[in-house]
Amino acid sequence: MATITIVDPVTRIEGHLKVQVTVDTVGGVQQVTDAKCTGTLFRGFENILKGRDPKDAAYLTERICGVCPVSHGVAATKALESASSLTVPANARIMRNLVLGSNFIQSHILHFYLLASLDYVTPPASAPWTPSWNVDLMRSTTLQQIAANFTNAVTMRRKAHEMGAIFGARMPHPAAITAGGITTKPTSAMINSFRSYLNELIQFINNEYVPDVQLLKSVYTDYSQIGKGSGNLLAYGVFDLDDSANPSRLLKRGLVYNTAPTSVQSVSTANITEQVTYSWYSDATNNSNPASGSTVTVDPATKTKAYSWLKAPRYSGKPMECGPLARMWVNGDYRGGVSVMDRHLARALETQKVANAMLDWVNQVASGGSVYNTFTIPYSKTGVGLTEAPRGALGHWLSIGSNNTKSPTGGPAIGNYQVITPTCWNASPMDTAGVRGPMEQALVGTKVSNASQPIEILRVIHSFDPCLSCAVHVMRPEGKPVVVVDAGALP
Repeated sequence: MATITIVDPVTRIEGHLKVQVTVDTVGGVQQVTDAKCTGTLFRGFENILKGRDPKDAAYLTERICGVCPVSHGVAATKALESASSLTVPANARIMRNLVLGSNFIQSHILHFYLLASLDYVTPPASAPWTPSWNVDLMRSTTLQQIAANFTNAVTMRRKAHEMGAIFGARMPHPAAITAGGITTKPTSAMINSFRSYLNELIQFINNEYVPDVQLLKSVYTDYSQIGKGSGNLLAYGVFDLDDSANPSRLLKRGLVYNTAPTSVQSVSTANITEQVTYSWYSDATNNSNPASGSTVTVDPATKTKAYSWLKAPRYSGKPMECGPLARMWVNGDYRGGVSVMDRHLARALETQKVANAMLDWVNQVASGGSVYNTFTIPYSKTGVGLTEAPRGALGHWLSIGSNNTKSPTGGPAIGNYQVITPTCWNASPMDTAGVRGPMEQALVGTKVSNASQPIEILRVIHSFDPCLSCAVHVMRPEGKPVVVVDAGALP
């Protein structure tokens, strides 16, 4: 008899996620036959932004998430610069790359050592690593190598934050990134300090992080065949390398269907829609392009078939996985497969690639050089800001109202704003056609040994590094973490 297992909340992620899976025996194997991922928190950032000065968007959207705030700041500034037909000085572009790269490094280190590796490695016998499930851990004593690096990983993550604050003015929410450029005026001392931090971090990445991920992949070989998902991969591209309207990028923009390695296609935002058939939003907004979309909530009690505060983004009607694996695949840097372990390894190799590129960029920063171009915010304009967060493709869509609408500062005001985050792509609910989102698809078929301690489910989820703080923009204070088995027996 099939049973339902509910994990609520999923721990060691950013934000609040509930996962419900149906576990049944198929071909003599107990496995997941259905999955629903529920974003349980609504914050309404898009609605908060309406009527505000467009320059406020960078600072307010950075507060969507404390782990990837730089990406939101960059996306918001790009959206306003797009609407204003504005370019930024080379110094500003390079320093933005360095702040964003610092954020990538700290996030990737955090993800592997403190969020994901604990699904495989016995943690230290102290808080915050206890209590934990002792299920299928430490298949090899060689994995002690990973556990031994936990404390150093925390130190390295802190140093990556400190490095980013040199040009970002502070972290985790950098104050320096703004439309028109950046407010930091670089000095030789700042450049040298940044370089010193970076060299130390590169040593950690090369000698500990990448080898640790490779070791884990060599021990848990079965997870190179588990958790494929949709197989469709999307990347907006990140780290602009020149100041043109269509710059080359360290990590390219593109998409692939069904992981076809020789068929990277171009990306058009016109092909992006958000479906809400299974989300707690008004059906009147279903299948909208974000440029004309809106965030209109409904009472969950009135939409009984819905199960998430996440919308369901689709590209040409298809679910798309995004993140380090998608970026590295589109870029041609890693095409080993699509699985739990492939996501981890692609993330580590991306960290290495970005850190090495940053060594070149910091040498390009001109001490005392121009960092900002002045501009006037226009009325009745739209803009799109596409970039990448550590977890994947991030887009901000901005509409500036007419001169009949004024912001509190007396100038142009935001008429509409939409954000599609990487976890909205990855952890989306079913779409109107009943097609599951990438993470739901990745869970289906996963073997589960013990439904009361479903470590296999967590391994798949954690490989995506979900960030529900970003993805669902009402939380009830009561309640406790729980795993519920047989919450309802299925026929």
